[in-house]
Amino acid sequence: MRRLLIIGCGDIALRALPQLRERYRLYGLTRNHARAALLRERGVVPIVGDLDDPASLAGLAGIAHDVLHSAPPPPRGVRDTRTAHLIATLGKAKSLPQQMVYISTSGVYGDCAGAVIDETRSLHPQTARAHRRVDAEQQLREWGKRNRVRVSILRAPGIYSPTRLPRARLEAGLPALHDEEDGYSNHVHADDLARMAIAALRYGHAGRLYNASDDSALKMGAYFDLVADHCGLPRPPRVSRAEAGERIPATMLSFMNESRQLSNRRLKTELRFKLRYPTVRDGIAAIGPGRSPGQ
Repeated sequence: MRRLLIIGCGDIALRALPQLRERYRLYGLTRNHARAALLRERGVVPIVGDLDDPASLAGLAGIAHDVLHSAPPPPRGVRDTRTAHLIATLGKAKSLPQQMVYISTSGVYGDCAGAVIDETRSLHPQTARAHRRVDAEQQLREWGKRNRVRVSILRAPGIYSPTRLPRARLEAGLPALHDEEDGYSNHVHADDLARMAIAALRYGHAGRLYNASDDSALKMGAYFDLVADHCGLPRPPRVSRAEAGERIPATMLSFMNESRQLSNRRLKTELRFKLRYPTVRDGIAAIGPGRSPGQ
């Protein structure tokens, strides 16, 4: 049986485990001993280590045929030192992984003024976190090409699920933009993203990029309205972009300053992927009434 190393044993990886266990002997990196017990319960052999501490990663070298990497970059700087530490460790073994799937973000494109874009779009990261993701992608693609490791990258947009809805934002009464000034946002259900990672492990091409988005063409305010209606909350008030700068925290505002529509054609053709939740409306309808403890 093939061996899979999971880097970043969070929500998406855990959702993928039932299918992954059918094909792999699973290993998972965690820096939390309590998390290690959860992984054992889910059929994963835990390896305790920290991507910020290269000396703690020695147990990863040579352990797996394939790697699923969904760990976030560090919170500061423009480089993803965590990914650098990971590939340096993997490179110490006589036998390198044969493939790696990395879950990145569509934030690497920056603002596209609402245009429909595919994976050939030039990158224009506008935040420090997006710059770190670009760095991670570049490191992995160069490492894969140099070492003949098949690296595939999923660029995920806003992830939602029953426990990942912007309910707290709505309850706080934070505004959205007037429709004429609003930008397009992109989304993917957490279950679909987990399935996309599995599809990339099966069908992903070397050095290939995939927009991991659903089919929605929603402006951000319309998304908030959908969630508000589902949760039985008031829809957010609408304000001008100038007013938003005074009323919305800078971290939230940075998302509102980027507008793009992701084409997922490559995902569907090359990865043979069929969305379980083609639109946000489909995904939220599947949650059912009164089942949205979103954050």
